[in-house]
Amino acid sequence: MTLDPSIAQRLKRDSAGLVAAVVQQWDTREVLMLGWMDDEALHRTLTTGRVTFWSRSRQEYWRKGDTSGHLQFVKAVSLDCDGDALLIEVDQVGVACHTGKRSCFEEGGDLGAVIGQRGDV
Repeated sequence: MTLDPSIAQRLKRDSAGLVAAVVQQWDTREVLMLGWMDDEALHRTLTTGRVTFWSRSRQEYWRKGDTSGHLQFVKAVSLDCDGDALLIEVDQVGVACHTGKRSCFEEGGDLGAVIGQRGDV
């Protein structure tokens, strides 16, 4: 089986054939992680109810939770207006990050951005 051509034609892939996939907890809207998908990974995600990624470092498919038990059950998949990013809404079981944190964005810390205010234009 392959990705539906009507979906495939809407994707704008990078030079490696990948699209960024932002993973978000469906009910709390917490951003959990960023992964990468090619057409096959997206097809598997859309048709199995579990999230599959393409590992850029290992050059293989991996389904979140198969070894860790920290599963991601698909609730919705959306494509952004440019076709170059996916939003995968999931029901996350356990942690999402390989470091053992709930979100991959906990370890990086605040980068000290200036806080903008409406009217500051």
